[in-house]
Amino acid sequence: MKLIWQKNLYVGESLVGKEKKYKSKINRGCGVIDIYLLTLPHNEENQLEIISANQLLQKVLRRRCPRIIGMTRGYDEALDMLVMLASKVYADTGALDIKSYLNRQEVNTHKILKSTGE
Repeated sequence: MKLIWQKNLYVGESLVGKEKKYKSKINRGCGVIDIYLLTLPHNEENQLEIISANQLLQKVLRRRCPRIIGMTRGYDEALDMLVMLASKVYADTGALDIKSYLNRQEVNTHKILKSTGE
């Protein structure tokens, strides 16, 4: 079953230049070490969800996986990406509706979000 990836995938700083490799492994159902994905949520209450890419090794979870919007190395980088994305959405729109913001984006290039140390 095919996973759905955001065209303008957000990529953590530590995966820049390696995103195609990991995306391919995840698509093929291979296990990957310490890779986390930001996805649209399963329910209406949440804005995004952070999951380990290895959860997609389970057929049930893979089949139910919503659109993947970001990929990071490590849970901390995933949290940083979530905070930076929320800040960007708020700065651009004055609201915090991340799902709607992502649905409106039409850029087909990768977005690189720097870690919070900058």
